Amino acid sequence: MTRSEHETETLIRDSLDRLAARAPDGEAVRDALARAGRKPRPVARLALVAAAVVVIVAGVIAGTQAFTTSELAPAASRPVLGYSPGWLPEGFTEQYREGGPGIAPQVRRWFAGPAEIALSAYSTADPEWSRTALRIASLRDQILVHGRVAMVTGDPGGAALLTWLADDTHVLTVRVGGVPDTRAVAQRIADDVTPQPVGVHGELRFGALPAGLAERSAAVKGTGPADASTELTAADPARPSAPAVRVTASAGSPGVNGAASVTVRGGQGFFVAPKNGEEAMVAVRLPSGRWLTVAGPRPEAELVAVADAVQLDPSPDYRWLGRATS
Repeated sequence: MTRSEHETETLIRDSLDRLAARAPDGEAVRDALARAGRKPRPVARLALVAAAVVVIVAGVIAGTQAFTTSELAPAASRPVLGYSPGWLPEGFTEQYREGGPGIAPQVRRWFAGPAEIALSAYSTADPEWSRTALRIASLRDQILVHGRVAMVTGDPGGAALLTWLADDTHVLTVRVGGVPDTRAVAQRIADDVTPQPVGVHGELRFGALPAGLAERSAAVKGTGPADASTELTAADPARPSAPAVRVTASAGSPGVNGAASVTVRGGQGFFVAPKNGEEAMVAVRLPSGRWLTVAGPRPEAELVAVADAVQLDPSPDYRWLGRATS
């Protein structure tokens, strides 16, 4: 639904009214500072309200950047994720990174047993995230992150999701679940997020893709380097949310008992026909002993062609897996 100019202005005005009502009285703050023997700094003490004004107008119109992000535009096979947390609770280790070209989401995940923290970045050029500033402005319960208005929502599982605009082109979210006081933890993590890029350098690169498909994402995951895996996806650009081909390199066998024999990468491979709602799959054991699989709702010949064209990187970067931060 498209809002009229009047409705947008009303949302902005109401949001500013709510923030102003919660702001401390400037005269009272100066008096308290004087009594404490410190030199008052009105500009700093009133920054909260000023930042809120800048943020809402920036989110709706143009705005000024609070972060300086990397100008890198990597391919899906080797993406760069633009943001990092400066603080995490004790015991969490990073076990997942995913990114891609263009407006593909960027995702990083940390785990401590069943507890999980996820930091994600989305482009405001993505229609799903283009009106985030208006959604935040329409809520009564608002907070500030890096001087910008943010919102916190929850889910039935008890997780907290904090959402804010890092700048005019990026929406960031922090999701925290499985720890006490998820909202406070999410706030502290968000407050310490910085535009520090990290890479996703797995062991696979796409070669030639079937006509009509383009690189979509690359992900690396594992509890540590010993069980690391790389996964690439490709999709029809007209339907980027639905992967058409998924390519994985991992140590675990994909399960090929009873599969048909097929030549893949010049050697014996296997083809598993689609059944019970599962996609078709081609698999082959690599010289390293690891397994390469290609799956998707595509003909056998296309899956084999993708597997044949995949390029192997002999020196992937799995060192960050199982660490708190890299």
